[in-house]
Amino acid sequence: MFGLFKKSIKIYAPMTGDAVDISSTADPVFAGKMVGDGVTIRPIDGTVLSPVDGEITQLFDTGHALGFKVGDVEILLHIGIDTVELKGEGFTKLAKVGDNVKVGDPLIKVDLEILKSNNKALDTPVIITSDAGKSIEKSLGSVEAGKTVIMELK
Repeated sequence: MFGLFKKSIKIYAPMTGDAVDISSTADPVFAGKMVGDGVTIRPIDGTVLSPVDGEITQLFDTGHALGFKVGDVEILLHIGIDTVELKGEGFTKLAKVGDNVKVGDPLIKVDLEILKSNNKALDTPVIITSDAGKSIEKSLGSVEAGKTVIMELK
């Protein structure tokens, strides 16, 4: 009976592209799940949408990473690999810390060509950094930003 009150949390693709398991990420820290488990998006479009209904708890000055809180679950979205080295070049922030966002709200515009021209991998990990004891079901393959569920926490 008490299980009726436990809600699953759906996490949607923040970018359009291909979703692969976190273990396939171009960075060994993410691939080794040292930050947490999740899914990596290999984007084909530079629009970053909110993957959840929640609060933005972190937004790096460079625009390359965001943190979210949904209930007692924390999620990290890291756009590209080693993109912090670009010092914000190619990133336009559309949101700020403290914003309550809904799935599909625009958060960041990324110029993927700037990342490519600076030899940065486009891999974009979406990581559950605190799962509150929930199990993670992943959906991999072709994804559309704001429309395709890539993970469900149960």
